[in-house]
Amino acid sequence: MKYFLLLLLLASCGALAQPEARPVHTYSIVARDSVTGDLGVGVQSHWFSVGSLVTWAEAGVGAVATQSFVDPAYGPLGLDLMRAGKTAQQALDGLLTTDPGKDVRQVAFIDANGNVAAHTGSKCIQSAGHIVGKNYSVQANLMLNDKVWPAMSKAFERANGDLAERMLAALDAAQSVGGDIRGKQSAAILIVKAKSSGKAWADRMMELRVEDHEEPLKELRRLVNVHRAYDHMNAGDLAVEHGDVDGALREYSAAEMMFPNNLEMKFWHATALVNAGRVKESLPIFREVFAKDSNWATLVPRLPASGTLNADEKTIQEILSVAPKK
Repeated sequence: MKYFLLLLLLASCGALAQPEARPVHTYSIVARDSVTGDLGVGVQSHWFSVGSLVTWAEAGVGAVATQSFVDPAYGPLGLDLMRAGKTAQQALDGLLTTDPGKDVRQVAFIDANGNVAAHTGSKCIQSAGHIVGKNYSVQANLMLNDKVWPAMSKAFERANGDLAERMLAALDAAQSVGGDIRGKQSAAILIVKAKSSGKAWADRMMELRVEDHEEPLKELRRLVNVHRAYDHMNAGDLAVEHGDVDGALREYSAAEMMFPNNLEMKFWHATALVNAGRVKESLPIFREVFAKDSNWATLVPRLPASGTLNADEKTIQEILSVAPKK
């Protein structure tokens, strides 16, 4: 009953009848990781800041891609309905029923159980279409040709790796066969956990946007790799907070291996070595960091007061002795 009351309210408010809907023609994927249950959306378009309109997801609920002559309301309202217990198909059908502009919409839903639903309106600009597969849907409109969404489907099904890697493979495949007829501009990826912790900020595993770039997919992949490295940094910080010095060293080292030229990663690696009582090992790393940016040397004496660096005055002076002389 609550479901129908919500739909009635949406219809009366005109929530899905926005004449100012913007033409975000694009290709996208919604997907669920069959092993972890994590949910995600990936998208690329020749439109500025595509992620701010197309991508929606909530841990333990589902994910939505809303595009073509986009009505962003499909995102939050679709999640509301799936959170209330409706399947992806039920939620999508309900919103389409109240939308007089459904013929120009392209929308895909996936719920936390892996149920998938998609809609390509009859007036979406060709080439346009979608494929619903097991735990995913790929959809595209205003494409150069009709090879785009089949290529996405095959790439996602054949790809290895985590959900981010498989969705990126689908987006790359779309571009490789022609992509958006207008070209490239922005891209985004959003991944949330399988189950909600009640803390939305902790449940967003990855949320990255390339707002305006000549090669948005290449930039998005670069950001995904940076994100993975900083996941190790965050885990290292958490280990420090819990007094697990060995764990912090492992995580900082893993991050540094991914981005060996990142000074901050090197600095915190060296700091963790000091905290582990391995001051001599830390000094070459500190020397390299200080030589490239003296501000890191200025930071060192400020850390003991916060408990971030377990060092007495003698040790601090030993660390600073490797800094370039002014």
